[in-house]
Amino acid sequence: MKAFRSNSYLFGGNAPYVEELYESYLNNPGSVPDAWRAWFDSMQMVPAADGKPETRDVAHAPIVQSFAERAREGTLQPRVMGGDAATARKQVFVQQLVAAYRNVGSRWADLDPLKRQERPAIPELEPAFYDFSEGDHANIYSAANTYFGFDNAPLRDIVQALRDTYCGSIGAEFMYISDQAQKRWWQERLESTRARPNYSPEKKKRILERLTAAEGLERYLHTKFVGQKRFSLEGGESFIPAMDELIQRAGQVGIQEIVIGMAHRGRLNVLVNTLGKMPKDLFAEFEGRHADDLPSGDVKYHKGFSSDVSTPGGPVHLSLAFNPSHLEIVNPVVEGSAKARMVRRGDRNGDQVLPVLVHGDAAFAGQGVVMETLNLAQTRGYGTRGTVHIVINNQIGFTTSDPRDTRSTIYCTDVVKMIEAPVLHVNGDDPEAVVHATQLALDYRQEFRKDVVVDIVCFRKLGHNEQDTPAVTQPMMYKKVAQHPGTRKLYADRLATQGVIAADEGDRFVAEYRKAMDEGKHTVDPVITNFKSKYAVDWLPFLNRKWTDSADTAVPLPELQRLGERITTLPADLKLHPLVEKVVNDRRAMARGEQPLDWGMGEHLAFATLCAAGYGVRLSGQDSGRGTFTHRHAVLHDQNREKWDAGAYIPLQFVADNQGQFIVIDSVLSEEAVLAFEYGYASSDPNTLVIWEAQFGDFVNGAQVVIDQFISSGETKWGRANGLVMMLPHGYEGQGPEHSSARPERFLQLCAEHNMQVCQPTTPAQIFHLLRRQMIRMFRKPLVILTPKSLLRNKEAVSSLDDLAKGEFRTVLGEPDQAIDPKKVRRVIISTGRVHYDLLVGRRERERDDVALLRIEQLYPFPHKALEAELRKYPNATQVVWCQDEPQNQGAWFYLQHHIGEALKDGQKLAYAGRAPSASPAVGYYDKHYAQQKELIAAAFGDSKSRARKTA
Repeated sequence: MKAFRSNSYLFGGNAPYVEELYESYLNNPGSVPDAWRAWFDSMQMVPAADGKPETRDVAHAPIVQSFAERAREGTLQPRVMGGDAATARKQVFVQQLVAAYRNVGSRWADLDPLKRQERPAIPELEPAFYDFSEGDHANIYSAANTYFGFDNAPLRDIVQALRDTYCGSIGAEFMYISDQAQKRWWQERLESTRARPNYSPEKKKRILERLTAAEGLERYLHTKFVGQKRFSLEGGESFIPAMDELIQRAGQVGIQEIVIGMAHRGRLNVLVNTLGKMPKDLFAEFEGRHADDLPSGDVKYHKGFSSDVSTPGGPVHLSLAFNPSHLEIVNPVVEGSAKARMVRRGDRNGDQVLPVLVHGDAAFAGQGVVMETLNLAQTRGYGTRGTVHIVINNQIGFTTSDPRDTRSTIYCTDVVKMIEAPVLHVNGDDPEAVVHATQLALDYRQEFRKDVVVDIVCFRKLGHNEQDTPAVTQPMMYKKVAQHPGTRKLYADRLATQGVIAADEGDRFVAEYRKAMDEGKHTVDPVITNFKSKYAVDWLPFLNRKWTDSADTAVPLPELQRLGERITTLPADLKLHPLVEKVVNDRRAMARGEQPLDWGMGEHLAFATLCAAGYGVRLSGQDSGRGTFTHRHAVLHDQNREKWDAGAYIPLQFVADNQGQFIVIDSVLSEEAVLAFEYGYASSDPNTLVIWEAQFGDFVNGAQVVIDQFISSGETKWGRANGLVMMLPHGYEGQGPEHSSARPERFLQLCAEHNMQVCQPTTPAQIFHLLRRQMIRMFRKPLVILTPKSLLRNKEAVSSLDDLAKGEFRTVLGEPDQAIDPKKVRRVIISTGRVHYDLLVGRRERERDDVALLRIEQLYPFPHKALEAELRKYPNATQVVWCQDEPQNQGAWFYLQHHIGEALKDGQKLAYAGRAPSASPAVGYYDKHYAQQKELIAAAFGDSKSRARKTA
């Protein structure tokens, strides 16, 4: 008993079993044992004035806290009100035993198909740990607060029910969930059935047919395309019946769209056996044929697919997201796509759209984007009302690793405990248990709208890919694998023994599937053809359009003034902070033409005009409501109210009666997951301007995988158009290495084949026209905007309402009319971004009327004709200088120099003025920054002591 008190997790600071008893007592006092009921009754009684006890309404929290305190003291047990104290004590131990199995029974579950896992020593699961003797096993105890179907039973029956429920083919983890209702839901669903399904013969045959399809495809490919990589599902075939059950049951409960994300393992099997891709099309990819409409294409196990399948509840649209080799990076992309579909349907509760994410065990535990994506689950801007996660857990990780080296947790799924998502670990060799776990997972998601995980513990028959020899590094494991007959064979034999199928019927299933493969037919019945949902988006108008820099983005002046008035007319009872009140008053003056427009007003009018025209706008980032540099103030906070819903007002949501939706979100502190989420959102909605804004442009480094694998190459690899906008604050202003550069050189290095746009606008009018152009042109390309910091309030970086009412985005900005005499110009300085304004000041200070300043506002696609036209205005210019803030090995210099060189006339040479090459994006000392900035400006003007470097 002393060992029990010192070692049991039920003592110390943890008393969950008592809290559960108390919850049951509050709902129904008769549901708990007599000793506990008497104890809880005593807590509800206090002395009255006359000395007699009376009942009072006691707060729940203090009593629960008292449980924890008594547990630490080792005194957590009821006072016995009559009866035998020893019997009452053992009744308490029964309740503790129940709690132990609910908490850690999964550790004893029969999960490993290879039978290699040793059962750990967990004393709390042994009756002897609680001083029960062999003679006690026949004694009758109360099973109150359980759902086994009996109120009282011998101890042996209670223990057997616990082991059947929590230590069979399903090991459930859910007791860490804070909400009592959710914990009770799991207890009832598991204990009432002993975690075992009772399927009809027809259901069992369906499971066998899906297992046969899973195994059949892999074996067919293995013999037909020997040695080719396919990342086989062999050893994890139960995943296909799980997906079949998930889709059919989802349709039955009203789900109409399922968005799926998964990496390589089993992907080809899902394409053919779940989504209904024609086998002959897959075979063509194995034979090396390619699509002529994709410049580069991708390997077969990265490709996505979509289809419509029939379910008992009607058609369900399935979308498998395209995914690169970066495994879990697809997770937030899927969540973003699901969110866009929910918004389009007005599906606030996830009744119609379901995200499903399929993971590998090592990647789920090892990749940080998993945690970042989980952290989005319950947030307002990114939550999708519950995701079903399925782990194909092959127990070996990715290549040759030992599980002890792939994680520091007991289970690969332990990361989900951060959001209290329940986990069902299930033996992949028990396909009925796998299907049952999938049913439970979906039912839980539908009931509570939260994430849930099914961890299919299986194995990998072949290596990481089909060219590996895993026995080299895992000899004992692969001796077991070689002896394993296969899940399909085991299940077919089991059904034959039960009399569900004839002895040879399993072989007939195999022959029928092989015949379908030979004929290249559908293996999913029925796949619906020519079905189109009213919520489907037609992307055809945006595809295969010829590139153009031009768009009619001008807005009539009266409309600009009307919208300016709307976004500055606020509720009378809205109390603004004095600084924000000034911003709003200034904007009101700008709308009336009394002040020039600043950057924030240029953005606001762009958003307002788009929303008024019916487009949606979705803007997210770590400070997007206010703006990192407090220039935006799209969300106005009432100074008399703290609560967000009651104390915030968003003027851009009230610009027109039937306007497009305007959403602005202050995101979680993540770059990778949030950017990928917004990419996924934009991939599903071409009619919404989707913007991700970095807090500082430098922070986009944390999302480089998203940029490389999706944004820059998604169209050329997969044919996926996407209009995502990235706003990256960029500019050298002495703030150090992590607050200066958005690394434009990295984006420019990725630019080719008109895959995206990289722009650095320098006036409010330019950002106005640029944002509008992104939606008005009838094609969708990602847009990278290097946005300013100090220019947000620069008195010279302003525009007029006429600039918005006329013209369009200009890829190159030249000198204003009559600013200088073109014939006097001997030197032309070309730049991009904020350094232009330093050059403007430098020219003024030097009184140099022989220098012209040009700005390249669109770095890619490079505006050759526009630049040539500007340079031709200065026939006497012999010197052309490129000036930039960034070090020479960074910024746009290496990318632009040959483009600018093409625009030069005979006799002209291009020179560079800027910082010297550097290993760091910027210096951290302000005085050194200032000296460098002063020198590069001097070099641009050719001052005697600071000469610009000429190119070769």
